[in-house]
Amino acid sequence: MLAPRRTAPALVVDTVNHASFDLASKRPGRMTLIYFYRGLHCGVCATYLQELERLTPEFAERGVTTIAISSDSKARARGMQKKIAANNLRIGYELPLTVARKWGLFISTSRSKSSIGIEELEIFFESGLFLVRADRTIHYLSVQSIPLLRPNFEELLHALDFLIEHDYPTRGEYVGAL
Repeated sequence: MLAPRRTAPALVVDTVNHASFDLASKRPGRMTLIYFYRGLHCGVCATYLQELERLTPEFAERGVTTIAISSDSKARARGMQKKIAANNLRIGYELPLTVARKWGLFISTSRSKSSIGIEELEIFFESGLFLVRADRTIHYLSVQSIPLLRPNFEELLHALDFLIEHDYPTRGEYVGAL
């Protein structure tokens, strides 16, 4: 089970317009924001990614690098990049579902075409958002089992401001006996 203050699983993916991303070799000022998204077929993901693209410079000001990752092919990932006009946000692709499962993401099967008329992958993961500290420990995580709910990025920025100002610790780390 993933838990705060525990080391995040390995994560290596190719990206559309940037070099390969390897979480183990990244050294963000404070954290890396990793958003695992369902794929090009998800209209809600596209809207959410547009917001992350818009706010990526603000996350960078706080020492937080951003990446969005799917199990889509490179062509579909490039399609999402174009759809959301991503210039700042790295878009990773072809994440193996075995890796997604290590990150605690829920796995879904295709229901044919999505509500926006794009064919879903035969099998794909549901969304998840993670903040991983520079030492690769998990600070925050949120995984979804439906495509409609996600944490608000503006609220996340405000929370980061508080965390930074007060050097607020990661919570929810206890995994012992109850």
